Amino acid sequence: MKLIINKSHILLLLVLGFSIQAANAQKKFSTLVWSDEFNGQGLPDSAKWSYDHGRGCPQNCGWGNKELQYYTWNRTDNARLEGGNLVIEAKKEKWEDAEYTSARLVTRDKGDWKYGRIEIRAKLPAGRGMWPAVWMLPTKWAYGGWPTSGEIDIMENVGYWHDSIFSTLHTDAYNGMRGTQDSKSAVVTDNDKVFHIYSMEWTAEEMRFMIDGEVFHIFKNNHTGIAAWPFDQNSTCC
Repeated sequence: MKLIINKSHILLLLVLGFSIQAANAQKKFSTLVWSDEFNGQGLPDSAKWSYDHGRGCPQNCGWGNKELQYYTWNRTDNARLEGGNLVIEAKKEKWEDAEYTSARLVTRDKGDWKYGRIEIRAKLPAGRGMWPAVWMLPTKWAYGGWPTSGEIDIMENVGYWHDSIFSTLHTDAYNGMRGTQDSKSAVVTDNDKVFHIYSMEWTAEEMRFMIDGEVFHIFKNNHTGIAAWPFDQNSTCC
């Protein structure tokens, strides 16, 4: 099963200014500060990408959701550039104590940002057990461990509910362990057949989540403190 991220579509654009149209603030994000074109062949660009590797929790606790796969690194079988795309592939094969392999790429300490617009153009895998996601975690866990320092899920999809795309915020107040996370979903029936653009605009006041330019989730800073809005620190993708 493959997650394919298209050429020219891991982008970060910073806030340039504001304009008012139809009584709504329309953010302009037009200064490109980071992108990956996925040119060439072989491994992803090591100047831009690192890997989380291993099994995560409960094997070497600190991250993960008890996934069945072993996350490899520097291995083109699981993550490679191909035809102007980044291909992330899960394979059924034995690897150490796992029966599957995959890859988990991150920009930590190579692409870390506060505020801006992120776009990812991707085609998702299909099948029960799949869990493709593009998300952001804090570079420095300034307010404490998960979820106190926050998590931004730009796009998540689960195999048993394949036509639904989720964006979710996790904080101490909006806590997935308590079932109080702030989450919205949109139906995209062909997400495994064609590429769609999954994007997020992040300012000090709100986050707006979109699919192909259509907003389906807005999360606002209610100014009650870091329990609800810890999103004033640099975060890393993906």
